[in-house]
Amino acid sequence: MSLRSALRSAAIPCTLVLAAVALTGCASAVSLEPAADAKDTACADVVVRLPTTVADQAARETGAQGTGAWGDPASVLLRCGVPSPGPTTDECVSVNGVDWIQDDSDAPTYRFTTFGRSPAVEVILDYDTVSGATTLADLASAVSVIEPTAQCTDVTDVPEPTSTPSSAG
Repeated sequence: MSLRSALRSAAIPCTLVLAAVALTGCASAVSLEPAADAKDTACADVVVRLPTTVADQAARETGAQGTGAWGDPASVLLRCGVPSPGPTTDECVSVNGVDWIQDDSDAPTYRFTTFGRSPAVEVILDYDTVSGATTLADLASAVSVIEPTAQCTDVTDVPEPTSTPSSAG
């Protein structure tokens, strides 16, 4: 084999490695920590149904089980398998049949956690980039595969106390 042939043979694998590294850099995965119950089969059911776009943001690859991400930079993050919230006075919103507890304490970063579903799903979004209503609507179909066991209630849903006890007869 001539020196020229040897150099050409060595150059092909090097070129392929460099191309693979360059492509990997363009499509870097979003690094997320999996939730405690991310291995729950219900989370797998959610993840396989996640949409390719959320609030006009393209899906990104993630490096953890039970997660999803959209946007570049990521403006929507999803983790399935977080603890289900108990009763709360925090605001609850219902979007397409899915109840969400809203936490805006770090605005413009908002955290929404499903209420009445186990395992629970957490969505963190950047309100400067995406709308909460649009984001939750886009995710509702995937999240709704986890059957609800409870729903949000409002003060108006609780009956007024009566002055006389009802007779059970």
